[in-house]
Amino acid sequence: MAGNPGKLGRFEQTVLPHLDAAYSLARWLTRNEHDAEDVVQEAVLRAFRFFESFHGGEPRQWLLKIVRNTFYTWYDKNRKHAHTETLGDEAMDIPGNEMTPEEVLIKEHGAQVLKDAIGTLPLEFREVLLLREFEGYSYKEIADIVEVPIGTVMSRLSRARQHLKDRLGGKVDGGRA
Repeated sequence: MAGNPGKLGRFEQTVLPHLDAAYSLARWLTRNEHDAEDVVQEAVLRAFRFFESFHGGEPRQWLLKIVRNTFYTWYDKNRKHAHTETLGDEAMDIPGNEMTPEEVLIKEHGAQVLKDAIGTLPLEFREVLLLREFEGYSYKEIADIVEVPIGTVMSRLSRARQHLKDRLGGKVDGGRA
């Protein structure tokens, strides 16, 4: 990342603290450690290339949007060759003070069952579920990241939760999976 040293310093301060979230999203989307690393590496290069167009706002959200777009480019190119692996337990190590519906399910049904269920979600459902429940984004922020209307985010999230509820035997209370 040669070039303007001031740009590099600002980039490192602004974007690099969010690499863990970028990798987490890429890992869930690709379902493969090595592919996630490739996606994040390309996303960081893109982010650096277009850093001058970042005019404030939430850098984590901006980076995750780039990771998502990079993933879809990668996915279109590698669809036939992409392989998946089961996510390791470290992928579920998500900090937070309150239990999300997914954390309740982990406790009740076991991490592997939940990981398998999340892995069966279509990509558009999986990404909104991850951004909402694991990254804590609002519907509006998710709509910006995935570039769809808020109503579409709400619909996809509802359908993702219903899919998980159905997949896990309907043992989740209140329609929230």
